[in-house]
Formats: sequence, structure tokens, C-alpha cells
Amino acid sequence: MRKPLSLTEKIQKRIRARGEGALFVSRDFLDLGTRAAVDQALSRLAREGVIRRIGRGVYDVPRVSERLGIALSPSPDAVASAVAKSTASRFQVSGAQAANALGLSTQVPARVVYLTDGTPRQIKLGNQVLEFRHAAPRSMMTAGRASGTVIQALRHLGKKQISPEVIRHLRTVLGKREKTMLRKDRAYAPGWMQPFVDEIVAEEKG
Repeated sequence: MRKPLSLTEKIQKRIRARGEGALFVSRDFLDLGTRAAVDQALSRLAREGVIRRIGRGVYDVPRVSERLGIALSPSPDAVASAVAKSTASRFQVSGAQAANALGLSTQVPARVVYLTDGTPRQIKLGNQVLEFRHAAPRSMMTAGRASGTVIQALRHLGKKQISPEVIRHLRTVLGKREKTMLRKDRAYAPGWMQPFVDEIVAEEKG
């Protein structure tokens, strides 16, 4: 009779099916065993080099660059999504990363800040640090939506840096659906920002 697979072997089999670059969290395997047993099995696989530990409860199968021959880091947003899944929380990209995501900045920040309704934490990701800052409920009302990214990008730029060029750029890159969402979420933007939001979502004339 064939010997039943151990918990570690079951987890490893599922991981292999997802392939290189896959991100996963302890919660993904709780149908196979208890949290303590799953964490122990994942720690064992990480020690053996089968998987890589990104942060507490978050792992990936390193994707190796064929040209450079080194393991590549997953994207900050993918890691943030995994952290949110792991902790049953929400996140919202903030600061320079929000501006970068919208094409308002070419700067790649060394510290990527996310707002969260979960526990504050930091994760080292290659040359970057991902910082999760606990935010007030109002700041999380637009979490995971394009409107939230716009609000955070404008907050990062500040009132004096929001030029007509910035408004035109956002009117161009945001689609009809995103503008509709931003119009609905206008109330969650600070008072000083709301006139700029009105300009971004204004209907085109002619």
C-alpha cells in the first residue's frame, strides 16, 4: 500500500502546481492541517530552500532571472495583497508609490508605504522596505480602489504641486469607470483636495 503523503508533502505538491513566482500565505493551506502544523511545514520548506519567506506568514516560489541567474523579488503590490490575505485586512497604496502608479512620478521609492486596517509591520523586499501603517477608518473607505490611489497620490503631491498638467494627466489616464468611482468617493478626500477632484472628473465639453 502506498504511504500517505505527509502534511509537508501535500503543501509542497500544491506549491509546485502553482509554479515559479507564486505568492502564498499560511491560510492557503489550512484545509490540510492546523495553523501551527502548517506554519511548521512552511518553515521547514523555507529552510530547505524550496520556498522563500517574504514576511511573517507570507512566502513565494522565487522566480529566477534567466539573464542574471538571480532570484527576483515579487512586486510590492503583490506582497501587500498577500499580507492583506494573511491577516484578513485591507490595504491602500500611499505616498510616492501611489503617484508612481498613476504616472505622476518616475521615482521608485526605497520605502513603499501602505495604509492598512491591520497590524503595522515592515517587510524588507530586496532594496525596498514595505511599511504598513495603521490608518483611521475614513482613510480605508477607498481601500483597493482607483479613487483611493488618486486621493493618496494627490495628498503626496500637496496642494501647491497639483498643476493643470497633473489634472490633465489624470483626466487622460483614468477611464470612465475610474472617474465615476472617484466622483462617488469625493467625500472621502480632504476639503482642500475636493476642487481638484471636481476638475479631474468634470465632463468633457463639445
